[in-house]
Amino acid sequence: MTEEMIHTAYDPEFDFRDLPKVSLHDHLDGGLRPQTIIDLAAEIGHELPETEAEALGEWFRESADSGSLTRYLETFEHTVAVMQTRDALIRVAREFVEDLAEDGVIYGEVRYAPEQHRREGLSLDDVVDAIQEGLDQACEKLNAEGHPMQIGQIVSAMRHSDQGVEIAKLALRHRGRGVVGFDIAGAEDGFPPSKMKEAFDLLAENLFPTTVHAGEAAGLESIKEAILIGRAQRLGHGVRVAEDIEIEFGAIDENGEELSDDTGLVSLGPVANWVRERGIPLEVCPSSNLQTGATAKFGEGITNHPIDLLVQTGFNVTISPDNRLMSQTTISDEFELLVEAFDYDLEDLLDLTLNAAEAAFVPLEMRELLVEYINDYYDNLLDDEDYDEDEYENVAD
Repeated sequence: MTEEMIHTAYDPEFDFRDLPKVSLHDHLDGGLRPQTIIDLAAEIGHELPETEAEALGEWFRESADSGSLTRYLETFEHTVAVMQTRDALIRVAREFVEDLAEDGVIYGEVRYAPEQHRREGLSLDDVVDAIQEGLDQACEKLNAEGHPMQIGQIVSAMRHSDQGVEIAKLALRHRGRGVVGFDIAGAEDGFPPSKMKEAFDLLAENLFPTTVHAGEAAGLESIKEAILIGRAQRLGHGVRVAEDIEIEFGAIDENGEELSDDTGLVSLGPVANWVRERGIPLEVCPSSNLQTGATAKFGEGITNHPIDLLVQTGFNVTISPDNRLMSQTTISDEFELLVEAFDYDLEDLLDLTLNAAEAAFVPLEMRELLVEYINDYYDNLLDDEDYDEDEYENVAD
């Protein structure tokens, strides 16, 4: 992104997809186009549950919508199977960026586990290089067309494997050449960050950024380890930090008057307090959280998702899609969901987007450019005489 891109003209006709966005939690193997899966599967003779794109996309959504992270992760067997050659990885990465741009993303971070793409003989470095080639192809084309776009890689070590140190060294080798962060992924419950302590120590010694999946399938202890052992600058999902928040209804306010049934005094436990007071960003993925049961303790449906509690109590919340194929979603869709459920307005969406921009694993100067670009767009949108507040409020209906 350059200074010249900051003042891109905007279309006054409102559409969630037009809003500039930052995507921090987006899995490469969870964002393939169904037709691409079909094409690549045909090349290698991999059998799929469906052979038509629309039906295959619906199969992924239904299979992932189980309320179990373990079952959700099983759907990746088909996407990973077709991502084993250099050409396939380049295509998937290129299309991944194109689809982000279609949703209005101007900066994104794509995460994946390099160790899962070596069945046909690619080395770990081969995998990173192929994906970077696809990302570069798409970004160069988009920037030339006037759509600002930059993408960073986050390499993930699978929690159940013993390759954490090897993946950490891989991340360090490609530092400055596309890789911007390290993550651990896969089954969270039973595989705590402490199992990857040596890898996290190595990254900390080299001052390399980490974001850790925590507070999705496991609770507060997982979040605590992500912070203390993983030195996490961000928490992947992190929504179960809300389990460390208590609301006392019917309490007495500072003036001695009883609070209404709709309000209460909020008390934070030590983990929640640590996360909030230090502004550790939460990479919240609402639709995915509902699918995997991450928020089941709080009730069913988006209106019971603790995201609004986290926003209202001052946590640093960002919005991402997680796996656009499995959840059949985009950040625009997630924004619409929040507007419908919690009556969020444009200022709320702006705050969530700025949180993400300021949490990106890029130098300060780049974050400042992102913030300026986003603020300029929203200023123009809110000030434009053609902007209709009623149209915005009803757009999700």
